[in-house]
Amino acid sequence: MKARTMFRHFKDSMRSLSRNGWMTFASVSAVTVTLLLVGVFVLIMMNLNKVADDLENDVEMKVFISLATEQEQLGQIETTIGDLPGVDEVTFSTKEEELTDLILDFGDELSLFEQSNPLFDVFYVRATEPQQTEQVAAQIAELENVEDVKYGEGKIQRLFTVLNTGRNVGLVLILALLFTAMFLISNTIRITIVARRHEIEIMKLVGATNWFVRIPFILEGMWLGILGSIIPIASVTLLYYNIDNYLQPRLSGQIFELLPFTPLVYQVGGLILLMGVFIGIWGSFMSIRKFLRV
Repeated sequence: MKARTMFRHFKDSMRSLSRNGWMTFASVSAVTVTLLLVGVFVLIMMNLNKVADDLENDVEMKVFISLATEQEQLGQIETTIGDLPGVDEVTFSTKEEELTDLILDFGDELSLFEQSNPLFDVFYVRATEPQQTEQVAAQIAELENVEDVKYGEGKIQRLFTVLNTGRNVGLVLILALLFTAMFLISNTIRITIVARRHEIEIMKLVGATNWFVRIPFILEGMWLGILGSIIPIASVTLLYYNIDNYLQPRLSGQIFELLPFTPLVYQVGGLILLMGVFIGIWGSFMSIRKFLRV
């Protein structure tokens, strides 16, 4: 297609937006409301997914070493644990360090045990994949000089089940919302095309090809998607900026934190824009098909 013809199609599509003002307003409003809901929900689900990842990554095993173990054997035990399949990180903590942590957490009364420390030397172990914690713990428990392995048996599996269920439910809801958005927006665009069906029929009768008729409407759908994305992008950015400023200082140092303001808002903003453009083009393309049969 010639550049001059394409430029004419661009001019026609923008002229059509202004000529059909109320229909344009209705379409842009539908795109705006739907994409705003999608954008807010995507923000929520991305942060919930971050919280789930933080909780999973915080899971670790506490390996208690037998009191009869010689200090010279600890290095070999650490190497053996680190070489097990599925082990990502091993950190050693002496029983003196464990007692110091207990005193900090529960008070100076426990300092009486400094004379005769009853605690175990321990290794803190993280699995490469949090879901492998149970299998890795079972392997470690079979090693020589290992007294016990604690990792929240039973509770960990329930946590993983809840987190995976939450992810799956969130994905289904997002897909359902996107499908609803495409349905609503395509129907709104179809109404604008129905109102101009005579214009399409005349173009076909004077010999215009299907693509010559189709392109201005596709471009118009693209403009509707872009215009309908502006308010959702601005609203989502402003909303998350205020939430981030309010919650980030209060969550600092906690188990989980919000995703940083950037690049999250750029990612979500880009996603909203792409969805708006895609839905606008797709809605126009699908809606105009039956009117090309003249």
